[in-house]
Amino acid sequence: MITIKSAREIEKMAASGAVLAGVHKGLRDIIKPGISSWEIERFANRYIAEHGATPSEKGFEGYKYATCVSVNDEVAHAIPRKELILKNGDIVKVDMTVNLDGFESDSCWSYAVGEVSDDVKHLMDVTKKALYLGIDQATVGNRIGDIGHAIQDFVENKNHMGDVRELIGHGIQPTMHEQPNVPHYGEAGHGLRLREGMTITIEPMVNLGTWEIASKMVPDDSWEYYVSADGSMSAQYEHTLVITKDGPKILTSQDPEFDAKYLL
Repeated sequence: MITIKSAREIEKMAASGAVLAGVHKGLRDIIKPGISSWEIERFANRYIAEHGATPSEKGFEGYKYATCVSVNDEVAHAIPRKELILKNGDIVKVDMTVNLDGFESDSCWSYAVGEVSDDVKHLMDVTKKALYLGIDQATVGNRIGDIGHAIQDFVENKNHMGDVRELIGHGIQPTMHEQPNVPHYGEAGHGLRLREGMTITIEPMVNLGTWEIASKMVPDDSWEYYVSADGSMSAQYEHTLVITKDGPKILTSQDPEFDAKYLL
């Protein structure tokens, strides 16, 4: 079932999104060569708690952490690790969901560790632009396929990178994962029609090589995560947004100047 959110619910989700965005902004000063990916987890837990919220991923389907921290060819759902030391040239994706007073927000961001290669810079730029091209299609009367088509065309046809198929965006609120599914590929003019008050995530994952992914298991654990099938670097950016009569509005914005036209 897809729920249409009231103005009050959207305001509450935006407050949750502001906490989540605050974590991401704080991580800009944390992520650097020589730290472990566990320090990302520690910072996120502390920041979320200090702002009266809880990390929704912790305990969800057996997951033990507040964040997913995926490095280099790891596409998504990797765990924070004390033994994984970040080094110059790495790319780190930090994904998390925050609950504040019963209202959810979800966002992933990619971070360059020190000085990264030109290929990685280009990958990050393409992935972030793909996110915003998808957001621009999230308007009343458009269809889910319009979002996916805009992302896929930009990633694959214009930039010859791999647009991951298996992992997709979704509706959000009252739980982390709601209908509708929001693929990052598709045909324009196809799929569910978008309505005012729907809240969704758009979260393209882009690989420098193939779009295909492979699964791995955490040692001595039953947790599954994903890597690019060819070992190529991967990036991801994600926002939670609401569809309004005035266009898509981002609820997890980190940059009011950059996102000015997307703010409530």
